[in-house]
Amino acid sequence: MSNPFSYTGKRVVVTGAATGVGAALLDLLAEIGGPEVTVIDIKPPTGPHARFVEANLSDETEVRAAAAQIDGRIDVLFNNAGVAATQPPRTVLAVNYLALRRLSEQLIDQIPAGGAIVNTASIAGVRWPEHVTEINELLDTEGWGAALDWVDANLEAVGGDSYSFSKEVVRVWSMRSSRWSGERGVRTNTVCPAPIDTPLLKDFKETMGEQIIEWTAKEATGALMTPREVAMPLAFLGSEAASYVNGHDLIADGGFNAAMTTGQVDFSAIMG
Repeated sequence: MSNPFSYTGKRVVVTGAATGVGAALLDLLAEIGGPEVTVIDIKPPTGPHARFVEANLSDETEVRAAAAQIDGRIDVLFNNAGVAATQPPRTVLAVNYLALRRLSEQLIDQIPAGGAIVNTASIAGVRWPEHVTEINELLDTEGWGAALDWVDANLEAVGGDSYSFSKEVVRVWSMRSSRWSGERGVRTNTVCPAPIDTPLLKDFKETMGEQIIEWTAKEATGALMTPREVAMPLAFLGSEAASYVNGHDLIADGGFNAAMTTGQVDFSAIMG
């Protein structure tokens, strides 16, 4: 019997693999079957891969051109690229949501039944239920430019934090699109990590505050997540081991949200 966790013989696309979680995912995939990996990023990766497609994922034309360069079958698309709110809101929403959506829509015909789309979201998107009406309005907005214009007009009404809102949108879009992709036999899921020890951490400390980042890590497991600890659930959701998992939001935060939900988190360190 074949190993359902193995990526042997697979063809995979990973965005945002030059550093952080994406780089860890390249190393992990090499360990669990060594698939043929194509990386889409603004700078080349150093980890194991077969092909690099350079693209600025904040630019619609470059996203479409990158997708057009991907030939043949794709077994798993990992939409992992992301930027922090140190970038302008239009850039954040373009990279974190629009590029992810366009690549999924443009490449899905190349993903056979049994394949998967795995999106990297974040626990920062926890407030999506409060904003679901606005998020659905954005998801129904046709056109890249029109969607960004919607963000310009409505970001303050949904909290003002472009990064958190972008991850709320990714979570809802992934749930919505899982129905559409599932009808084709392609699963769509998300992984929602806690703060991760990557090069982007300094940007998150600048936008969210170092105290919040450290408090979240302490209340979770006492330490920041490692990139590999995010790569592993990503790889699981892309594997045949998750063959009946679709439309799922996998929270990988060391139990932080569970503790929040059950009233076991100590807020005193960030109050007052």
